[in-house]
Formats: sequence, structure tokens, C-alpha cells
Amino acid sequence: MRLTFALIALLGLSACETVKGAGKDLESAGSTISREADRVQDTF
Repeated sequence: MRLTFALIALLGLSACETVKGAGKDLESAGSTISREADRVQDTF
């Protein structure tokens, strides 16, 4: 189980060419989550 998780994490990290790229990916994901949360709150 741990080996599988480690391999998946390694493949995910290798998709980002640099640490800067990984930061941009995380920032983009955070922005998307924030936008969707705002959108859901606006519907209620």
C-alpha cells in the first residue's frame, strides 16, 4: 500500500518540471477550490 502511494506521488511530482511548476499547480488548484466554494455559497 505504501509503495503504491509512493509511486503515485512520485509520478505526480515528476509531472511538474520544477518546484516553481509544482507551486503554480497547487496555486491553481487552490484558486479553483476557492472559486467553486464561492459559487456554491452564492447559490444558497
